[in-house]
Amino acid sequence: MKKVVLAVLMVMVVMALSGCGYNTMQANEEAVTAAWGDVEASYQRRADLIPNLVEVVKGYAKHEAETLTAVTEARAKVGSLQASKQLVNDPQAFAKFQQAQGELSGALSRLMVVVERYPDLKANQNFLDLQNQLEGTENRINVARVRYNKAVQEFNTSIRTFPNSVTNSLLLHLTRKEPFKADEGAKVAPKVKF
Repeated sequence: MKKVVLAVLMVMVVMALSGCGYNTMQANEEAVTAAWGDVEASYQRRADLIPNLVEVVKGYAKHEAETLTAVTEARAKVGSLQASKQLVNDPQAFAKFQQAQGELSGALSRLMVVVERYPDLKANQNFLDLQNQLEGTENRINVARVRYNKAVQEFNTSIRTFPNSVTNSLLLHLTRKEPFKADEGAKVAPKVKF
């Protein structure tokens, strides 16, 4: 009789643990880490591409040194911030990182206005190729951010819903991850003046 009771208890324990969400939360946290790696890779691609773009543009638009300097300074600021896995757990560091990325995006937008103002820049095939790569990189960054936010949403949901929330509070103590948010003033369309 004791063996039957023990067997029934073991089956109940196994069934209870299989529904506790421990593995799901671990998998979701790993998905957040992987998605963050994609964001970092996209930012790295942009950081590697910008110096080449700046050098080409410098050759054709010396009179626009102020815009190019802003791009270079914004890129340097982004380069000075270390994007680490711990960044997603520190809201203040995350906000600084996102602000630096926003400043770089703004400087790049101004650079693109320069291109529109000086059509002779478009005639240079190297510039067009780099411009297309930059546009593709910005799109990749956006896609990586969206995927990261989706992974964060799934992770945050998994640690906050029952029965996972009980398992998390007792065993794992995982905290919510920060998603990417819009920059200040992003709701207002940028004004382009010539």
